[in-house]
Amino acid sequence: MNNSGTDMQNEKSRKNVFLVGLTPFHRQKLECIQGSENYRFHGLLEEPKDYDVPGMLVEAEAELRAFSGRVDAVAGYIDFPISTMLPILCGRLGLPSPTLESVVKCEHKYWARVEQKKAVPEAIPGFSAVDPFDPESINRLSLDFPFWIKPVKSSGSYLGFRIGNRKELDAALEIIRSQITELGEPFNFVLDQLNLPPEIARVDGNHCVAEEIIGGRQCTLEGYVFKGEVHYHGTVDSIRLPNSSSFARYEYPSALPRRVQERMGEIGARVLKQVGFDNSGFNIEFFWDKARDKIWLLEINTRVAQHHSDLFEKVDGTSNHEVPVKLGLGECPRIPKGQGRFRRAGAFFLRALDDARVTRVPTSDQIQALQRRFPGTIVHSQVKKGMMLSDLHEQDSYSYNLAIVYMGAASRKALHENWKACAQALDFQFDREVTIR
Repeated sequence: MNNSGTDMQNEKSRKNVFLVGLTPFHRQKLECIQGSENYRFHGLLEEPKDYDVPGMLVEAEAELRAFSGRVDAVAGYIDFPISTMLPILCGRLGLPSPTLESVVKCEHKYWARVEQKKAVPEAIPGFSAVDPFDPESINRLSLDFPFWIKPVKSSGSYLGFRIGNRKELDAALEIIRSQITELGEPFNFVLDQLNLPPEIARVDGNHCVAEEIIGGRQCTLEGYVFKGEVHYHGTVDSIRLPNSSSFARYEYPSALPRRVQERMGEIGARVLKQVGFDNSGFNIEFFWDKARDKIWLLEINTRVAQHHSDLFEKVDGTSNHEVPVKLGLGECPRIPKGQGRFRRAGAFFLRALDDARVTRVPTSDQIQALQRRFPGTIVHSQVKKGMMLSDLHEQDSYSYNLAIVYMGAASRKALHENWKACAQALDFQFDREVTIR
C-alpha cells in the first residue's frame, strides 16, 4: 500500500513555528513537547550577541516574508532584546503575542515597581529611580543603606550591586555609568514605540532603580496567561551561593510549602492582571521570609526560563517550550505532571570568584564519562581555553559562570551528591589560583 499521498498531506498540515535565537540544545527540547510531530520548527536569526533591536527587527521581518511557506507562529524564550522584539514583530505580522506595553511594564524595573505597588503593595520593597549621571538625583536618594541598585533594564543581574555605604555607591555608579548604555540605548528604542506616562518617560533606559534589601528563600513560579486566565505549571527553587548574590543552582520541584506557593501565585496573578499581560509565558521571582512568613515579589520575566526547560522535561516529561509554541499558535498549553524520567532535577552553576585566563576546559571524553556515570547529565561549558573570565558576556557583578550542568536524580539527596562528584570531576584550569564554588 502506498502511503506517499498521506505522508505528503501530513507534511503540508504541519505548522511552521519560528523561534528567535534557536540553539541546538533548545531544538532538542522542542522535540519532547506534546504533539511535536505536528510542527516544523525554524530558527529565526542567530542567537543574539548584541542589542541592535531595529536591525534585528528588519532582518527578522525580511526573513519571515521571504519564507515560501505559511508562518503560523513566531515565539521565543530569551530575555531582552528578544522578549521586547516579539510583540513588535508579531504585531506587524498579525500573529498572537502580548502587548508591548504589558511586556515593558514588567521589564522596565522602575515602571514594574510602580504598577506592582498598585496591585500588591504588601509585597513590594521601598524603591526609587536614580539617574546615575545626575549628582542631584543621587543625593536625593532617600533609602537607607544597605540597598540594591540596578539599571531599569538589565539581564542576568548585570550591573546589579548591593550597596552598603556611600563609598560603595560611588564605586558602583562609576561602573554603571561606563556600561549602562549598552542595554539602555536599545531599550530606549523600545520605549520610543510607546506613549509613556510622564512619570515613566522621565526614567529612560539609562536610569537605575534603587530598592530596599529583601530576602529569604528564593523561588520562581513559572506559568502562562491564556485569554486572560493565569496558569502555573511549576515552582523552581533558586538557591544562591552562601553569603553571595550569585546563583548556585535551580531545583525542581520546589521544597517550599504548598500554601506559600499558592500565596505567591495569587500575588503574581494580581500583578499580571494589573499590567494587562496576556497570551504569553512568564516566570515570577519571589522571596519567602520564613521567620516573618512574609512574601516579597522580586520581578516578573515575560518569557519562560530557558534554564528551566531541561528541568521540566526531566521531571514532567515535557519541556516548558510547550508554552511559547502553543501560545504562539493561539492554543492553550497543557503541561503534564510527574511523567518524566526523574523525580528531582537541577541546573547547577560552577562559578569562579576571581578573574583569570582559562588554560584548560573539560574534554568531550571527560564529559561523556560523566554522562555515563550520571545518566541524563548535560554539561554546557561557558568558557573557552585562552579567554579571560572577565570577557564573559552578561555576568553578575560578583562571579564568573564556568559551566551550567543539568542533572536528574530520584531524590534531593542523590541530586546533591551527584553534583558534588560531578563538580569535582570538571577540570577547569587557569593561569593563576582561582576560587571555584
